[in-house]
Amino acid sequence: MYNRTVWNMVIFVLVALLSGWIGVMVDSVMADQPEGGSLGMGVWLVLPMLTVILSLCFTKSGFREIGFRPNIQGNVKWYVASLLIFPVVTGIVLLIGAGTGWIDFSGLDFSTFFGVFAGMLAVHFIKNIFEETIWRGFLTSQLVKLHLSDWKVYLIVGCVWGAWHIPYYLVFLPEADMEPVLPVGRMMFAVVAFLTMICWAVMFIELYRVTKSIWPCIILHMVEDSLVNPLVISGYIHIVPSKEIVLSPINGIVTTLLYLAVGFGIRAYRKSRETILHRPTFKY
Repeated sequence: MYNRTVWNMVIFVLVALLSGWIGVMVDSVMADQPEGGSLGMGVWLVLPMLTVILSLCFTKSGFREIGFRPNIQGNVKWYVASLLIFPVVTGIVLLIGAGTGWIDFSGLDFSTFFGVFAGMLAVHFIKNIFEETIWRGFLTSQLVKLHLSDWKVYLIVGCVWGAWHIPYYLVFLPEADMEPVLPVGRMMFAVVAFLTMICWAVMFIELYRVTKSIWPCIILHMVEDSLVNPLVISGYIHIVPSKEIVLSPINGIVTTLLYLAVGFGIRAYRKSRETILHRPTFKY
């Protein structure tokens, strides 16, 4: 069982890391591919999921390990948290930006932005069913099954998740979407995003482990995609030049440290609960 799990992990990681570059090759031979929605991007998105499905079809436990059950009982607070984490942290960052004068809010119309946010939720909910099934439901669950330390799980999931995105940042992502986030070259943008995902992985992994379900992670990711990305990329706020790396609501240092703190906070709760559950009881 151990060897099979390791072998499944090796195959999955190789496919995940190669999928984007295979997609780049597809686009290089296909003329007139639309920017931001090419056939190569489809290959990049689909190959890891197909690998997960095939892998699970050949294991005894199959899809039971993924965490498809909502497990709502006892986890309502975590579902609420998954809805609030990104809005609360983003609100804190925006307050800091307002206090320092580093963020310009002149382009922010709340009614218009709320309409954009609400309109994107359904699409990102569906998209993140696939992504969270891959990174939390499959990769995280398999690594936990190998009894790796928390730190190794964070590092492996974060690195593979981040490395999977590298072709996206180096090739697929339109430069117009990069500029408002961090006005640097593609290579530096990819490096910052890679490090950000390692930090974010702690929060996503711990939410998955504390609930034993992918659905809070799907909701968390849905809110992030629908709230933070359009807020910055669509120009509702503008960050003072050279301050993006410090205070960007997407990958600024302050923002990333706050999400890291959230992740370790959830971990502390999970560890304390595990200690209580495994505490020996005595009969007198």
